[in-house]
Amino acid sequence: MPPRLLSQPFPRALNVSILQNPFAALSLGPSPGSLRIAPFSNKSRTKKRKGQNPYAIAQARQRKAANLSRQAVLKKERISTFGDPVTGNPTPWVESLLPKQPEGTAASTPTSTSQQESKQAKNAQPATPPQVPDLNHYLTSAEFQAALERSKRLTEPVVKSQKYSTDPQANEEARLAHEEAHRNAQQAISRIIQLDNGSNKDRTRVNIQRCIHTFGRHVTEKFLAPKPPASLNPSAPQYPPRPARAGPDTGSSEVQIGILTTKIQVLAQQMSKFGHKDKHNKRNLRVLVHRRQRLLRYLRRKERGGPRWQNLISTLGLTDSSWKGEISL
Repeated sequence: MPPRLLSQPFPRALNVSILQNPFAALSLGPSPGSLRIAPFSNKSRTKKRKGQNPYAIAQARQRKAANLSRQAVLKKERISTFGDPVTGNPTPWVESLLPKQPEGTAASTPTSTSQQESKQAKNAQPATPPQVPDLNHYLTSAEFQAALERSKRLTEPVVKSQKYSTDPQANEEARLAHEEAHRNAQQAISRIIQLDNGSNKDRTRVNIQRCIHTFGRHVTEKFLAPKPPASLNPSAPQYPPRPARAGPDTGSSEVQIGILTTKIQVLAQQMSKFGHKDKHNKRNLRVLVHRRQRLLRYLRRKERGGPRWQNLISTLGLTDSSWKGEISL
């Protein structure tokens, strides 16, 4: 019995083309059936060519650069008008909180030392209260000077009372050697307790103490006028007078705002240098700025824009953009 051939349905046009030209299926060129999708393939090729067009890419980059430059100009105008909500305006007190920037290669010669002293005299910073440790290891400048004078007095060579039995040249050499040793010891101790040679933790501790003794109410109540009085209500209860303050003020809104400002300044300076990809510290900076904004709003409402509020704003260099509206970083 002959084998049965299974017939499969083919398009009519394809059967006719195969019957007319049996070698069409073996050809390498496009078949007549594939010519129907030619318009769609041409469109896709046109789109691909348009995406790879160098002139279109150059125009897009030019538009992007113009947009970014315009955004930078608008940002500068906004900052000059309303101020920077993060750092505010620079003030001498705020600049004294940050570590000093290295100034090239300063040699230890008398000329370079005199130039540094003249620069420091020009850029004079506000004096730190005497009870605040302005050096590392919880030391103050007054304690350091007193310790140096005492050590110099104790290590001074003893001069014999009998002048005929002493050698003037030996006494002079001993005095010069003592002064040289004292000078070396003073330089070594100065480098050890210098705050610039310490860590950020040491500087933060000193800055917190400075904020407490600058904005604390145990200090500001002595020279700042009280806030404007509110409208008197005769039916309001009469409270007894407030007792005298015991100890330094460490928890008022002014002190907390000053401490937050020191942390914000250090973190913003670090982010501007190396933190373009630091997502965690960017969030930490945003949290600190918003926390300070809430405290500023509360203090302004509580003090009614009085002298304590004005002293805080002028000292820290803050502007209305630090507490008004929405701050987005």
